[in-house]
Amino acid sequence: MAEETFSSIGLVEAIERLYEGCPYKAFDSSYFITEGKSVATVKTRTLLEGIDFDLVYFPLTHLGYKSVISVTGELYAEFSRPRTLDVVLGISSKLDFKQVKELWKGIVKAAEEHSYAKLNLELIPSRNGLCISLAASGECSLLECKRRPAAKSMDLICVSGNLGAAYLGLNVLEREKKNWSEGKNPNLDKYRQFVGAYLKPELQSGIIDALVESDIYPSFGYFINKGLGSTLKALVRDSGLGAKIYVDRIPFEGNSFDTGKELGIDPVTAALNGGDDYRLLFTIPIRNHDRFRHDFQTFDIIGHLARPEAGAVLVTPDGLEHPIKAQGWSQE
Repeated sequence: MAEETFSSIGLVEAIERLYEGCPYKAFDSSYFITEGKSVATVKTRTLLEGIDFDLVYFPLTHLGYKSVISVTGELYAEFSRPRTLDVVLGISSKLDFKQVKELWKGIVKAAEEHSYAKLNLELIPSRNGLCISLAASGECSLLECKRRPAAKSMDLICVSGNLGAAYLGLNVLEREKKNWSEGKNPNLDKYRQFVGAYLKPELQSGIIDALVESDIYPSFGYFINKGLGSTLKALVRDSGLGAKIYVDRIPFEGNSFDTGKELGIDPVTAALNGGDDYRLLFTIPIRNHDRFRHDFQTFDIIGHLARPEAGAVLVTPDGLEHPIKAQGWSQE
């Protein structure tokens, strides 16, 4: 049976067929009706083949799923509940309809998990490989926004899971890339947790409702997707305060130090400067410490806000403080 191409199917029919069996409607509008007074948030993300992902080793279903997580996390960081998601896929000639359907399957799965009310799709041709562009809107009630407190020194800095694992996983995949190109299938069982952290990161859906139910309102929120260092520099900039992170409180995947030694990568450096961790960072008032520790056990408290003159620093177990330098932007 010949492979189906977009030329043989037609653009409109291709989109309609992609929507078959999923809970969303093709060619729907992007508006949503707010419930009373609320604040709307819009976040965008564009992922480019060869820069943000490599199809040599990236399963298309995982890629679709991860692309939605990449923008949904930004909404959660703003204390917004997902509402609508618009996706534009730039399709190169090397991808047929079946492959795009696999990509779409991952997008739909993530959209359902995070309760998007509407999911819209547009397909356009691309000459430079696959391109995934997303625009997500979210909503937060005005009352909840007003309940978020001003940041203060000693607010707890909390993260939603292990850091640095995705960067180690990426380096494992890059190391084995030649084997895939030659048609070989390397055994990655030893690195399952690291590879999974990179290829299919997950976020707790309903995190905003859970915080509200516990009557905990973060003073600041960020989505860690370019390393902890860059996120902390942004926190210091936005809050006007300092931030102290303790090395022995940073959560790592179990075999991070053995795998890091094998790859020649310091796991602490991977956590600070690596990318694609896709974790949430919240600053929580210290008065909520006990309740937060009890209700949100998947989060780790890794430090606290401090006086402005402290800057962003990493505190070693022996008490030495080292300024955190965020890694610069690169196309590599």
